[in-house]
Order: sequence, then structure tokens, then C-alpha cells
Amino acid sequence: MKKPRELFKNNPHLLDEIEVEQLLEYCEKLQDELVDLKFKQNENKQLIMLDMLKEIIKACEETEKQQKEFLRFGLEPPDFEESISNLKRFLIVRCRENGIWL
Repeated sequence: MKKPRELFKNNPHLLDEIEVEQLLEYCEKLQDELVDLKFKQNENKQLIMLDMLKEIIKACEETEKQQKEFLRFGLEPPDFEESISNLKRFLIVRCRENGIWL
């Protein structure tokens, strides 16, 4: 994205005009607002992702607990322990890589 002042590099004398200066100030204000908006959107996405990951890890831990209880009472447990462990490990690694601490 070009900076607004770069548009006038071939005609620098236009920068002395009051209307041009007002236009440039307005453009800079809009750019700041755009940056703020993008930051808020990313922040919201991160919060949603963080909440979702917490719920997945919580569900994985609950399922692991249920599987242990199946074994404790001598019932035939479903065989998904390895899948859950792999998923949990993957999520924890991805969180560390992205700086999300659960």
C-alpha cells in the first residue's frame, strides 16, 4: 500500500495546498482506523480459537478419564486412546508454536 504522500512525489508543490494537506491528514486517519480494525478482528479470532482449543483439550481429558474408568470396572473400552493422545499432543504443540498458553 502506498503512503498518501508518495502520490505527490512528482508534484511536490501540491503538498503546499491546504486541501491536499487536509486530504493527506484524512488518509492517515483512515489508515490508523484500518489498522485498529484489523487488530480487533485478529484479537477476536484469537479469543475464539483459544476458547475452542480449551474446550477440545478439556473434552480429550474427560474422554481419557472415561476410558480409564472403563478399564477399572472391567468393561470393554472403546479403542480411541491413541487418537485422543495424538490430538491432544498436536493441539499443545500448535499452541506453543503460536504463543497461545492454555
